[in-house]
Amino acid sequence: MIVNIIKKKVTSLQDVVCQQYSSHTPTAIIMVNKLSKDPVGGLDSLLMFLLIRKMQQNWAANYIDGLIYEALIKQPPCRIKNVLTNTFGSGIVLLRSQKNIDYLPLQELLIHKQFQAANALTHDKLRELSSLYHGERSWLYFTDISSLPVIDLHTIDNLWRTHSLNKFGFSIQRQIWLAGNKDWNKLWNTIGWKIDHVLCRYPNDFQWDISGPIGHLPLFNQLYGVQPMLALFKHKAWKC
Repeated sequence: MIVNIIKKKVTSLQDVVCQQYSSHTPTAIIMVNKLSKDPVGGLDSLLMFLLIRKMQQNWAANYIDGLIYEALIKQPPCRIKNVLTNTFGSGIVLLRSQKNIDYLPLQELLIHKQFQAANALTHDKLRELSSLYHGERSWLYFTDISSLPVIDLHTIDNLWRTHSLNKFGFSIQRQIWLAGNKDWNKLWNTIGWKIDHVLCRYPNDFQWDISGPIGHLPLFNQLYGVQPMLALFKHKAWKC
């Protein structure tokens, strides 16, 4: 009986995800949140959905998978959590790095929605990738950007997108910039880095939770002009 109930819920979730995947506030998000509180097979149906997804050829986690993973991994130690650990290891996003950078701390911060700390750590990782981690300079020049490995940029971006309902990430910011005809002021206003024509001040003027505008995070230092961010948007990582 309970098995049939779980299968029915999994099928319903699959149908909704297929129909509304492109939206930032899809019915799927509401359904996942509802299932996570459903005492009759809700958590088991989410786990089954995730396991079926992982078996698909060339599977890569998206933000719905991230939402489900977060709902399950935050449960008290139990059978479901053990299955997650055995199946996905350190997390839902594959933490690949060309330079053996450890992205597990960043993943943990994003899973628990500690966005301000995650933002600071993201910049530390970028500096580490560009060999500035132990140097005196705390920011990146545009000349540093092109040397950043594609694999690592994808990992950082995937972590942000997967654990923010697809709202945050460098590639999201780039999409908004392109959609606005590469107008920087339009980008700042759209992603909430400018209010009443004045650039926001770090950290109090920024929103450090999921309610921030699409593309709001991670931040990029504009005190040194737009060239570093332009170099990031033009990076070959987004053409792969």
